Amino acid sequence: MNEIRDLIVGIDFGREYSQICYYDRKGEEPRSLSMKVGGSQYEAPTCLCRRTEQKDYCVGLEAEYFAREKGGIMIHDLYGICEKKDSVVVEGQEYEPWELLAEFLKGILKFLGITELVKNTKCIVVTLEDLGNIQVENFRKAFSSMGFPEGKYMLQDYGESFYYYALSQKRETWNRSVAWYAFTPENVSFRKLTLNGSTKPVSVRLEEPVVRALPVNDEERDIEFCKFVQQTLGRDLYSSIQITGRGFSQDWARQSIKILCYQKRKVFYGNNLFAKGACAAGKEKLEDKALKGYRFLSDSLVMADVGMEMRVMGSPAYYPLIEAGNNWYDCKASCELILDNTEELVFVVSTFDRPEKRRVGMMLPGIPRRPNKTTRLYLELQYISPKECKVTVKDLGFGELFPSCGKVWTETVEW
Repeated sequence: MNEIRDLIVGIDFGREYSQICYYDRKGEEPRSLSMKVGGSQYEAPTCLCRRTEQKDYCVGLEAEYFAREKGGIMIHDLYGICEKKDSVVVEGQEYEPWELLAEFLKGILKFLGITELVKNTKCIVVTLEDLGNIQVENFRKAFSSMGFPEGKYMLQDYGESFYYYALSQKRETWNRSVAWYAFTPENVSFRKLTLNGSTKPVSVRLEEPVVRALPVNDEERDIEFCKFVQQTLGRDLYSSIQITGRGFSQDWARQSIKILCYQKRKVFYGNNLFAKGACAAGKEKLEDKALKGYRFLSDSLVMADVGMEMRVMGSPAYYPLIEAGNNWYDCKASCELILDNTEELVFVVSTFDRPEKRRVGMMLPGIPRRPNKTTRLYLELQYISPKECKVTVKDLGFGELFPSCGKVWTETVEW
């Protein structure tokens, strides 16, 4: 590894296996780190082992070794643990999910070989298959316990990682649609990444997955996958085809590969796509800004611009609060304001599919009667899902003249 400061790190936190990579500034690309010294094994089991003698934790291949040979306490299904709020008992002691997650993150980040990790890290981007409220909260608490402020880590799902990976490659591999086949031992799913050049910015969508179960027998598996490829690709033009997952092998996919490569289509197979996509996302968002002309329309992204019309420094102005195109779990804003002849807050909203500005009101019933411009409020917006935004308003009073009444208004809205 040749990076020691301003590190941009990508971590694929998978259900069974995880990976880590960093952005190699000399090579100008994300580079995977091996989980075995001197080897080329980039995947590590997503597990944690409590070493009883050392009273510490180890991860991945080392965790399996200590659990098998040294009597360590293995903690399986770490991914599943982080989907829940329930505490976990290890050696008779209760741990919160985020505490175990923090130990796993510390363990996998050791492969970077960097001292003063927080100081020398610009950003860590973690990608998961899906992201829910509980997982987001567990990751936030885990990173906070490790000393990472919010600006030094990001979370995203596999769909967003696929987008950043695909568009970080040479343009000829994504100037048309990109096909994505994701394998498991039991099935394969197909998703299509499309670009709409008629919109500004160019809208990029990842279509919903189409899933097909696959036989266990190699010959039958090849035949069934051939049919699935013909059905999903049809006659559409594709710049490239990406294949991921542990259920695919060139040993059985003999006829399938011929169909995939038909008309010299570029076909790529590998299991480091999501970690590298996470790393590419960090580089793009923090430094390159090369994809400003593109907007990825994902289910996990907020599609609404939200603001208010106010007087700022005595002059009327639009005050932005939420910006479209960000992950819902990153979308929050707060400010203080003073009411001027009104008992209602009015938000100015526009969405990608409805660009015209709309005004959405929020009444404040029971607000204290005071002279004009003597009611000061604290306003907070926090997305709790990709579509739901929780609005919280608190009465702050107005100095000693009008103490706060302690009233709080909350409302969950879909813009």
